[in-house]
Amino acid sequence: MPGDAVTIEVPGPDGVRAVRLSSADRVLWPKLGVTKGELARYVLDVGPALVAALADRPVTLQRFPDGVSGEAFYSKNPPRGMPPWIRTVQVTYPSGRRHAQLVIDEPAALVWAVQMNTITWHPWPVRTADLDRPDQLRIDLDPQVGCGFADAVEVALLLRELMAELGLTAWAKTSGNRGVHVFAPIRPDREFLQVRHAVIGIGRELQRRAPSLVTMAWWKEERGQKVFVDFNQTNRDRTIACAYSPRPLPHAPVSMPLTWQALASADPAEFTVRTVPAIVAADGDPWAAMDASVGDLTRAHQLWEADCERGLGELAFPPDYPKMPGEPPRVQPSRARGARAD
Repeated sequence: MPGDAVTIEVPGPDGVRAVRLSSADRVLWPKLGVTKGELARYVLDVGPALVAALADRPVTLQRFPDGVSGEAFYSKNPPRGMPPWIRTVQVTYPSGRRHAQLVIDEPAALVWAVQMNTITWHPWPVRTADLDRPDQLRIDLDPQVGCGFADAVEVALLLRELMAELGLTAWAKTSGNRGVHVFAPIRPDREFLQVRHAVIGIGRELQRRAPSLVTMAWWKEERGQKVFVDFNQTNRDRTIACAYSPRPLPHAPVSMPLTWQALASADPAEFTVRTVPAIVAADGDPWAAMDASVGDLTRAHQLWEADCERGLGELAFPPDYPKMPGEPPRVQPSRARGARAD
């Protein structure tokens, strides 16, 4: 049975915060018996590194009131009862809708988010000073059926080389599952659509260099046994789990930042809520210097422009997006073929 509520005192920029944690004995990961209280200890143990991945960014909370085996929902509006010391910022969504979204700037806010049954944190790739121009390039390498983490790592290493040629410094982390996330800090001088186009340009060039490994096909039926470069994760209101964020899988994995040397031999299953604090305590944060390597998207965007001249243009947007200029029909290829046959 869940235990009584506890109060956790967390040092912060304005003194100690007292954060109430109810039902600290509630099990969130049944397979391992990881509790809500354990998760609160985890976010405090890795607090500085996790806050660094979230700070000054709008954040969506992925919440699991009944643990990872239950239903989940994405919390974009600030939940009721949010402490007054947690700040918010007004964001604009693709539909034009605007509302406040919370910002996590200190470890006490992480504990409060755990109280709200948050397991995964999804920050936007923008800072609050300019919510329309990303300061991070994020590329999600998603291995399809028949591929695995080793394939994603192989593609990530090729991607690192390509990005270096383009003047971008790549940083890698496990997705917390089978994939790899590659980030690069960029100057916030381009809007979301331009950043998306730069990622499409990079992805297409990567596919040309490794056609047997890489696919840019939006429709799953066309991807084959390859690693998909998910270009749609660069759209406004599309986010990737942040560094050190737990993931809702049975073994309580964490999206773990790694050096490129460590990534080459890594086993993502080894990075969990229970193992990562000791790793960070011993080795530090491999992404600590990331913000000092800001790059420019000009050469990446030139890849997009060159492809447009070759007749390769826009790709499909997510289904909840409004129809976008130049976008191909949002019709599954097999259905389109069937319609033509009829």
